[in-house]
Amino acid sequence: MSKKSKPSFNPQIAANKKAFHDYFIEEKIEAGISLEGWEVKSIRAGKAQMKEAYVTFKNGEAFLFGAHIAPLMSASTHVHPDPIRTRKLLLHKHEIDRLMGSMDRKGYTIVPLAMYWKKGMVKVEIGLAKGKKDHDKRATIKEREWNIEKQRVLKGSV
Repeated sequence: MSKKSKPSFNPQIAANKKAFHDYFIEEKIEAGISLEGWEVKSIRAGKAQMKEAYVTFKNGEAFLFGAHIAPLMSASTHVHPDPIRTRKLLLHKHEIDRLMGSMDRKGYTIVPLAMYWKKGMVKVEIGLAKGKKDHDKRATIKEREWNIEKQRVLKGSV
């Protein structure tokens, strides 16, 4: 008897790797996102990206700007999809208040880090971030290269 192998499921939909390069991430928060039906279908097909996305606050609510969800070619004819429309983030009021207070301090911003599946729902991981200077970015790259070289040396000596 052979066991049927379950297909591997990757919960991550899209990641914003550029955010980790441009910012120091101090805190991560999970938020829900309000989507339309065609957007969920496109996300299931892997047509989402968060490269230029950012989070803003308006009237005490959080919104995701710039996340691109490409519409499928098989979309209905009565739906006129906008791939970069503003999407509402679903957070508790106290979380929004805390993030807005942190954002008012000098140098802090809110950036989306990743979009993923959790219990059949699409979630967005947002981070409280502080911008990096050019010398910080160079130091990060130098440290990463040193760690790679260190692993190479250790692997060769074993």
